[in-house]
Amino acid sequence: MKDAFGTPQSLLVLGGTSEIGLATARRLVARRTRTVWLAGRPSPALESAADGLRELGADVRTVAFDALDPSLHEEVLGKIFAEGDIDMVLLAFGVLGDQAHDEARPLAAVRVAQTNYTGAVSSGLICAGALQTQGHGSLVVLSSVAGERARRANFIYGSSKAGLDAFTQGLGDALHGTGVHVMVVRPGFVRSKMTAGLAEAPLATTPEHVALAIEKGLRRRAETVWVPGALRVVMSALRHVPRPLFRRLPV
Repeated sequence: MKDAFGTPQSLLVLGGTSEIGLATARRLVARRTRTVWLAGRPSPALESAADGLRELGADVRTVAFDALDPSLHEEVLGKIFAEGDIDMVLLAFGVLGDQAHDEARPLAAVRVAQTNYTGAVSSGLICAGALQTQGHGSLVVLSSVAGERARRANFIYGSSKAGLDAFTQGLGDALHGTGVHVMVVRPGFVRSKMTAGLAEAPLATTPEHVALAIEKGLRRRAETVWVPGALRVVMSALRHVPRPLFRRLPV
């Protein structure tokens, strides 16, 4: 259960090596979170992430999880929830892809869509069902401002995040009143390994700032969190720009 400050005592991170996921885990462990599950593909990076959280005092367990293999999601996630209640699930996995490369190789584009959307739909529904059975808990899903309006520069990634965002909003509506809290997080450009080498966009942020926004969102049981908050106004304006003009914008 969450404590009086809204901090979860147990956390499941889907995408156990995600920089935002780990920054969030560190922040919550520094508060009162004591049990952390890191779900991801087995790797030295996953084990290193677990060791780092253990050094902060958390009981950390790793589990093999592959977003691209939905046939195993129910089994893998079911075993985690069978160990005890999970107060918060953070769906943090995703890939950026390479727009030019993926346009020329449709199977690569499909892989981006399957990871960011199909894998999230599968694992999201399973976790939502488990949280509903518990009668409590939060499902936090990392979306992106890229999903607000498709851009020529990254419409494959953006479209997958648009689907994920719409799915999460609908799921939140379906779970309203059940005791399960669903929160969509929409970061802008995040300085991370995934974006290394890319031109930095305005209002760029960091994994640590996203983690802080997630913590604040949990406390007030927000349904949507923008990081930074100014992006809410920016994207509201961009959504209404006529397409001929939008095509010429340096976004």
